[in-house]
Amino acid sequence: MNFFKIKTSWSNAEFIPIKLCMASIYILIGSYFHEFFENYYPILIVIFAVTVIWFVYQWLKKMKSENSSKI
Repeated sequence: MNFFKIKTSWSNAEFIPIKLCMASIYILIGSYFHEFFENYYPILIVIFAVTVIWFVYQWLKKMKSENSSKI
């Protein structure tokens, strides 16, 4: 059995606990290593912006393809 080929569907409500878990650990790490990451803020902001744009583009593309397949 190949673990990485298993397909599941999750609702948005089922993602809430994992999102809260990840957000809390990111805040904890960020507050603990604040001075260390201070030098990397511009790089982190660029990575964040690129990934947000990429995610929104893929999401809109998926929503558009699902809507066009229903018509």
